[in-house]
Amino acid sequence: MKNFGIIGIGGYIAPRHLKAIKDTENRLVVALDKSDTVGIMDSYFPDCSFYTEYERFDRYVDKIKTTQDKLDFLSVCTPNYLHDSHIRFGLRAGADVICEKPLVLNTWNIDALKTFEQQSGHKVYNILQLRLHPAIKAWKERIDGGDPSKVYDVDLTYITSRGKWYYTSWKGQIEKSGGVATNIGVHFYDMLSWIFGAIQENTVHVSTHDRVAGFLRFERARVRYFLSINADTLPAEVRAEGKKTYRKVECEGEEIEFSDGFTELHTLSYRNILDGKGFGLDDARACIDIVSNIRNATPTGLRGEYHPLAGLPLSHHPFSHK
Repeated sequence: MKNFGIIGIGGYIAPRHLKAIKDTENRLVVALDKSDTVGIMDSYFPDCSFYTEYERFDRYVDKIKTTQDKLDFLSVCTPNYLHDSHIRFGLRAGADVICEKPLVLNTWNIDALKTFEQQSGHKVYNILQLRLHPAIKAWKERIDGGDPSKVYDVDLTYITSRGKWYYTSWKGQIEKSGGVATNIGVHFYDMLSWIFGAIQENTVHVSTHDRVAGFLRFERARVRYFLSINADTLPAEVRAEGKKTYRKVECEGEEIEFSDGFTELHTLSYRNILDGKGFGLDDARACIDIVSNIRNATPTGLRGEYHPLAGLPLSHHPFSHK
């Protein structure tokens, strides 16, 4: 049985980590969150120590270093811009670290963490769960088993509606979240680079507060993508059904269906990590490089190979007075 800690226990994604720790028959020793509304822990680890102040959490983790409660793993479920700092905290505490997406916001953060990882003697793992999804694994197997010289045409569309709260939260601040491409796209970019190889071209056509569209050329794929958090960009038939999310991936005109099968992917990720087969810093590099370049790119407008939805009318920022 391994001892775990969690930073960010009150967040949206933390329950999946709680379940994964429980399902793998391990133990949550201590958790931290600035919010004290974390009653969900009663369903998993009611005896877990809990702190709302980082300083007290730090002292507790330091105090248990020489006891049977010493942390073996620290799970990081905090806002994107805090990941680098909290990963370092876990390594200094003598623990391996499991971090949610995106691992960090910049590629240079990975280089610095590699040095820190080597100095500490501990490992950093990233949750890249789409690589474990049965339908995605099957897709990769088909591509790997096909004509090695073929370059595929892929369209990626992902629209997941967000309300005005989003822009007040850290997610709406690009310096903290990394923007739309990082917030909702990083796993897709990882999936694509995992299946189709190294990135060769990264063109951004549209990039605003609520959407990003562009073109990616991988070794074996040409990808047009459109990502949005604006409900107005949903297809009319989706809005008519009252749905708030639309996800579609097409390869050579064939839809890759992977809507189901997400329930156990965090638990499977934890099992792989505990078995020494987790995804490390180098595995995360490609997708972080992609989102970092998208964030810093100057949009070209609708030129070249662009996604059909890239030309949708733009809306004003919800807090602009225009």
